[in-house]
Amino acid sequence: MAAATGATLTLTERIADGPSGFTGVDASPEWAAEIKRLARERNATILAHNYQLPEIQDIADHVGDSLALSRIAAEAPEDTIVFCGVHFMAETAKILSPEKTVLIPDQRAGCSLADSITAEDLRAWKAEFPDAVVVSYVNTTAAVKALTDICCTSSNAVDVVASIDPDREVLFLPDQFLGAHVKRITGRENMHIWMGECHVHAGINGDELNEQARTHPDAELFVHPECGCATSALYLAGAGEFPADRVHILSTGGMIDAAKAAKSNQVLVATEVGMLHQLRKAAPGIDFQAVNDRASCQYMKMITPAALLRCLVENRDEVHVDLETAALARNSVQRMIEIGNPGGGE
Repeated sequence: MAAATGATLTLTERIADGPSGFTGVDASPEWAAEIKRLARERNATILAHNYQLPEIQDIADHVGDSLALSRIAAEAPEDTIVFCGVHFMAETAKILSPEKTVLIPDQRAGCSLADSITAEDLRAWKAEFPDAVVVSYVNTTAAVKALTDICCTSSNAVDVVASIDPDREVLFLPDQFLGAHVKRITGRENMHIWMGECHVHAGINGDELNEQARTHPDAELFVHPECGCATSALYLAGAGEFPADRVHILSTGGMIDAAKAAKSNQVLVATEVGMLHQLRKAAPGIDFQAVNDRASCQYMKMITPAALLRCLVENRDEVHVDLETAALARNSVQRMIEIGNPGGGE
């Protein structure tokens, strides 16, 4: 109505809701100032995952991987956490900070990997192997974590599995590519792997990686272990087709550290394309290129400037985890931390 009368719409009035998320607001200086004002007013801290839109990463108080951000949330003095990521990440923050208000700018931002196994699926799997130790990647729902013996991240999954009695069977879930990587490194035969995947990482295939490596012979390779091409990367190194010291299988947090230590002028990156923003900020003198520039998660990109503004204006969407589930899930995360290598997240 305001538009019809020629009146200037406020930022909040411009927000439009659609099936792919909230739109209508750009990341302008006016928007940034309003986000900061509202965050101060609500005593909120804004966390953004490495796969978020660059403008969301730039407005956040903290940027990182999901577990690192959840641990920051637990220690933050603010009593409201705005988690710019997908739903399981906000749940993890709530698990570690049960007394705080945790908001996600759009509750529709799900995760194909976390959705690849339900609590019911896991109960049935555990019934088949009643004496097995359940190891769950942090990229899982609170309900799945609550049925888990010990969580892991992509950077500590090998250490977690290696810490388990070699005579005990292991149920590893939900990512089949990370599981295959752990099984290959540990040589563990009594490890059963759930056949889940992140649709974005699974779509980064070996053929693409091989072609990029062939046409960029002087580059380094940063490959996330969730990728369908992780095996191909190790094959390239093992077969001598690409120098082994330039092939790195890394978590998102590990990629930031590796970027600062990179010796090549160019790095090929196999993970979700949002990661390039932080890598370029960490090492501006290096040319970072995506192995697959179409590897963009539509769920991560649902956290738009409009969604973040709506979240802070309307105090939505709040993430709830019941206290019993949260306590059980927190135990599985704590057991991982007690191993001594809490990891850098997914």
